[in-house]
Amino acid sequence: METDWIWGLVGGLMIGAAASFYLLVNGKIMGASGIIGGLVDRSGWSTWGERLAFVAGLALVPALIRPVYNVPVITNITENIPAVILAGLLVGIGTRLANGCTSGHGVCGISRLSLRGIAATMFYLISGGLAVIVFRHLLETI
Repeated sequence: METDWIWGLVGGLMIGAAASFYLLVNGKIMGASGIIGGLVDRSGWSTWGERLAFVAGLALVPALIRPVYNVPVITNITENIPAVILAGLLVGIGTRLANGCTSGHGVCGISRLSLRGIAATMFYLISGGLAVIVFRHLLETI
């Protein structure tokens, strides 16, 4: 029996708990793009330590957990590095245009029944699906 869904459930519960804790302690939404964006454009410089700790956790925790769970280093997504770089830049631009990312709108927005969060998440999912259809099936670039 496949048990991969258990890891998705555990990860979802951890993200939900972290978002709830962040909101409870800070009174702010745990949106990764807003936290990182505040460091980059210095608009959130008054809480730079907290923001830097959050970003460090995003980078370090997977590196620490990897040896425990024997996760492969290479993913099966693509070996096309320019496509990965372009995708990352487009995601960054999209999160700034949408005033948030999937963690802010999807996890925190939907759980608060925010219409803006629900609408943004619907557009994220539709756009992602269309991107897969175009880039994988029509252009065969990924």
